[in-house]
Amino acid sequence: MDTSPSRRTVLQTIAASAVGSILLPSMTPTPTRAAALPSQRLPRARPDELGVDPAGILAFLTAIQSKGPAPHSMMLLRRGKVVAEGWWNPYAPEIPHTLYSLSKSFTSHAVGLAVSDGLLKTTDKVVSFFPGKLPATVSQNLAAISVHNLLTMSTGHDLEPDTIGDDWVRTFLAAPVKHTPGTHFLYNTAATHVLAAIVEQLTKQSLTAYLTPRLFEPLGILNPKWQTAPSGVTIGGYGLSLRTEDIAAFGQLYLQRGRWNDKQLIPESWIDLATAKQVSNGHPATGNDWNQGYGYQFWRSAHDNYRGDGAFGQYCIVIPKHDAVLAMTSGAGDMAMLLTAAWDHLLPAFDRAPPPPPPTPPPPPTPPPMTPPPPPPHPHQKKKKKPPNNPKHPPRTNPPPPPHPPPPPHTTHHTKPPPATNTTTHGDEQPQGVCK
Repeated sequence: MDTSPSRRTVLQTIAASAVGSILLPSMTPTPTRAAALPSQRLPRARPDELGVDPAGILAFLTAIQSKGPAPHSMMLLRRGKVVAEGWWNPYAPEIPHTLYSLSKSFTSHAVGLAVSDGLLKTTDKVVSFFPGKLPATVSQNLAAISVHNLLTMSTGHDLEPDTIGDDWVRTFLAAPVKHTPGTHFLYNTAATHVLAAIVEQLTKQSLTAYLTPRLFEPLGILNPKWQTAPSGVTIGGYGLSLRTEDIAAFGQLYLQRGRWNDKQLIPESWIDLATAKQVSNGHPATGNDWNQGYGYQFWRSAHDNYRGDGAFGQYCIVIPKHDAVLAMTSGAGDMAMLLTAAWDHLLPAFDRAPPPPPPTPPPPPTPPPMTPPPPPPHPHQKKKKKPPNNPKHPPRTNPPPPPHPPPPPHTTHHTKPPPATNTTTHGDEQPQGVCK
């Protein structure tokens, strides 16, 4: 497939800090982040809101694109919320992706449910489930293989049994078992198929049907598709196809130790067993992610993480220390490169605050409102004279004038009026006490 930048355009919604969405030259943003797809069920948040430095996400994307073929998709969760997600053309959120051996972790989950339902125990011997398919001679080592040995890839085989012919279970039981079960790790897809056959025999239904009401429906996983072997039994070791958000939700369920929406879907004790180191598969000090130990169809990883793992870089990585999950689909030839990039760039990004935005300068002070000056007086308008304000000579005030004398009584004869009383006038003839 052509991997030029024009073909590697990724549809993504990486919510960044104040600078906006993180973009690479070969990436284009989705039309809108607010218009969630109908199948979106995990909440979304900006990475800086949950203590993830967006620069670390950008560095991770740059690394995985520059060191190999473009990945197909990625989704990063922190504290149960999606903080980054992306799909490279022609892949898209609604397109299921084959999980390859990441399917094994889902088979393990089905076994855990059957154990919690009391249908089997991990100490049960495999030969007890298939008496009609045993070889003519059952060796001591074959008779000792338990469900636990199937789960931990420690069946004792020196070579992985083939998955060929019409009945893969019969082929598995016929393969020579060189080592004592539990003493020798060998990656073994046929062993996972036997686990699927055991669950289907006990539940009387397919693995998909058994998981649908107990896992797929609660997590909102729609229409899961799982291939079957020629015998009609679910392959188990591979063949499951899911969307990227389905993988992320599965990882979040395990991060929450089997609890989803206040309901315990599978016992915590099973989650602890499945994700713990059950067998050694190398020297952890080498730092190799395939040498950190193996659980119940889960790989232990560097930095005390664990993962479901499929060929070409199908990953469901659980990072308990940072309350995070990374889901990826890919066609990578170098699977280790993807994990190394995650450890180098994503782990330091957790709880590393992005640089704060520059401080916002205070707004300038608001000037007082301008009061217009009074208009000039009209040229023909006389200026009103103000009274003098001399403290030595305050304005004189006189008592009011006495009342006028009553008119003389009316008589029939005329009398001479009395002489006028003395009044004081100032200037013009004005009554006393009036100032002009």
